Amino acid sequence: MSTADRLTDALYGLGWSTVKKLPEPVAARLGRTIADLAWKQRGKGVQRLEANYARVVPDATPERLAELSRAGMRSYLRYWMESFRLPAWSAERVRSGFEAKDLHHLTDGLAAGRGVILALPHLANWDLAGAWVTTALRTPFTTVAERLKPETLYDRFVAYREGLGMEVLPHSGGSAFGTLARRLRDGGLVCLVADRDLSASGVEVDFFGERARMPAGPALLAQQTGALLLPVTLWYDDSPVMKGQVHPPVDVPGSGTRAEKTSVMTQALADAFASGIAEHPEDWHMLQRLWLADLDPAKGPS
Repeated sequence: MSTADRLTDALYGLGWSTVKKLPEPVAARLGRTIADLAWKQRGKGVQRLEANYARVVPDATPERLAELSRAGMRSYLRYWMESFRLPAWSAERVRSGFEAKDLHHLTDGLAAGRGVILALPHLANWDLAGAWVTTALRTPFTTVAERLKPETLYDRFVAYREGLGMEVLPHSGGSAFGTLARRLRDGGLVCLVADRDLSASGVEVDFFGERARMPAGPALLAQQTGALLLPVTLWYDDSPVMKGQVHPPVDVPGSGTRAEKTSVMTQALADAFASGIAEHPEDWHMLQRLWLADLDPAKGPS
């Protein structure tokens, strides 16, 4: 393991061991302080976040974009502070930490014994939403996680999410899709963060007026298993309670090839994601390149 990898792993370990012991108001203030320092330094992540917001809010002035990126960094650090503290939250704190609109789309699907796929963008805190599902709804679910470097950091994330009641599969290796399909055929729940896919298998969509790629997995799983595909968007307000919206199901088209159906369904997901991001752009934690026009084939995604 390189020195940089050891440092990264140590910093995350410090976060999970130390931040979760802080009183909640102290952790919140610490998150805002770190966010403001990072925002003032204008690093690559902050610059990319601001450039992405310029696509979402095309008529924003430079001053407005600066305000958005500062709020975006605060939202991003709120996510991390909450995530570091989640393992120490009581069941009641988890249950009271999230409110969802139109939850019946999910609960009706589960009650019918039908597999359900929840597809989310990088909005607010998807880990908190997942912990709420396992705690308040008492419904386990399966998800996937990208293999992070160093490997010890990936192991930390897997242990953290499994501790919240999630089954976590590695994104690489080729077996995740089959396992997800089996869980859905058994009437289970699958949750996937699905607003960024830079692989060759990504599906091109129109996203805020430009082309981007999003993963084909949610649409393919719905076609193959008959599971219900539900977009979900999340956001923060001024309260300690995160909010969410379960959108109506994305139906499988009645005609067309598998690729054509996948394209239509993934575009419908992108449209639902865009509606939530447009309403709460500061809660979209996209600090990487997303749109095809921003990608440099010579350098690869970043």
